[in-house]
Amino acid sequence: MRGRNLFYFAREGAYNMFSHGFMSFAAVGITVACLLIMGTFTMVAININAMMEDLENQNQMLAFVEMGMSEEEARGLESQLLQVPNVSGVTFISNAQAAEEFRDRYENEELYTGIPDSNYRHRYAINLKDIGRIAETKAALDAIPGIEDVRAAEAEAQGFITIRNVAGVVCVVLIAVLFVVSIFIIANTIKLTTFDRRDEIAIMKMVGATNGFIRWPFVFEGLLLGLFSAVIGFFLQWGLYEAIARSVATNDTINFISVVPFAGLWHYVAGIFAAAGMVIGVGGSLSAIRRFLQV
Repeated sequence: MRGRNLFYFAREGAYNMFSHGFMSFAAVGITVACLLIMGTFTMVAININAMMEDLENQNQMLAFVEMGMSEEEARGLESQLLQVPNVSGVTFISNAQAAEEFRDRYENEELYTGIPDSNYRHRYAINLKDIGRIAETKAALDAIPGIEDVRAAEAEAQGFITIRNVAGVVCVVLIAVLFVVSIFIIANTIKLTTFDRRDEIAIMKMVGATNGFIRWPFVFEGLLLGLFSAVIGFFLQWGLYEAIARSVATNDTINFISVVPFAGLWHYVAGIFAAAGMVIGVGGSLSAIRRFLQV
C-alpha cells in the first residue's frame, strides 16, 4: 500500500466516522459498553485469582519433629526441608511456642492447664509454591529423617484449586462470548452506516474500483472507532475500578476482601482494551462491508 493511498484511506475513514455522527456515536457507545463488561469480568477474574493465591499461602502444612529431639537438632532440619522442590518457606515453632499457642486457645479449659512443654513436639509451618502438588510434597517431607508426621489440609487445598479453576473457566467463557457478541453488534451498527453508501459502492464497482480500494476506508473507520472506544472505555474502567476499590476498603463487613491496585494493572488493561477495540472495530467493518461488495 502506497503512502498516498494510505493517507487517502485514513482521511476517508475519518471523514466517514464524523459524517455519520449519530451512528458513529452509537457504535462507540456500544463498543465502550462491551469493553467495560469484558474488562469488569477480567478484573473480577484477576482479583479472584489473587485472593486464591493469598488463601493458598495461608494454607500451611505442619511437619512434626520426632518426640525427644532437642531444639537444636530440630532446627537443624530446616535446610533439608527447604530443599524439597515445592517448599517456598518454613517457620520453626518450638515446643514452648506450641504449648503457649495451645494454652491461649484453650485458656478457659482447666483440663489443659499444667501440661509441661516437653509433651509438645517441635514443628515446622511449611508454605508451598503450588498447593496442587500437596500430596507429593507431603510424601517428600515424610521421607526426611527426623520428621515424624506431616499434616496437610488436602481437602481444603483441593477446594481452593476447584474454585480457582471454575472461576477462571467461567470468566474466560463469558469474556469470549461477549467478544463475539461485540463484533456482531458493531458489525450491524456499521452496516447501517454502510447501507447509506450502497449506491456509491455500486458505482465505484462499476467504474472498476477493486474490492480492496473500497474496503480500506471502512477498515480505517472501524479502526478509529475501536481506538476511540478503547480510550473512553479505559478511563471509565479506571474510574469504576477505583470507586469499587474505595468502597471495599471502607466497608467493614467485607474488609477481608483485598483488591489488587489498579496501578499494577493499568498497562495490561490499556493494551487489552486497545487490541480488543481495534479487533472489534476492524472485524465489524469487514463483516459489514462484505455484503455490499457483492455487486
